[in-house]
Amino acid sequence: MTKFKQALSNNHIFKRLYGINCDNKKEEQDNLLKVLHLDEKISIVNGSFSTIDLSNGQRKRLSLLKCYLENSQIYLFDEWAADQDSEFKKIFYRKLLPEMKKSGKIVIAITHDDNYFDVADRIIKMDMGKVAEFKEKEFVNGSIV
Repeated sequence: MTKFKQALSNNHIFKRLYGINCDNKKEEQDNLLKVLHLDEKISIVNGSFSTIDLSNGQRKRLSLLKCYLENSQIYLFDEWAADQDSEFKKIFYRKLLPEMKKSGKIVIAITHDDNYFDVADRIIKMDMGKVAEFKEKEFVNGSIV
């Protein structure tokens, strides 16, 4: 299991899932395609994609699917949601990231989209390459105060 995975913003999508044992993962793959809103656009058969002719946002979601299948412990998203439509952007920040965090994953999301800053446990604002502001949520008995 890889401890660290970055969902690259300009990544190359191969026609198949290299480095992932796809045996007995059909149900998981199909579920992830649904969660990532790709199930009507693409299918996975024996580790190969039915198409890679996808929009930039869909390509990023396909890359995220691979990250899920690799079950990494640390995820780095650098402006990942920039190419997503508003509906999926909301799903990414309000559902997927909290689920990753809840399952014990470390999630680092770099974004300019302040509509979703409230999802973060810590916010580090940078200005000219230096930390300009640092905010951390306060937790009491597992709840945010």
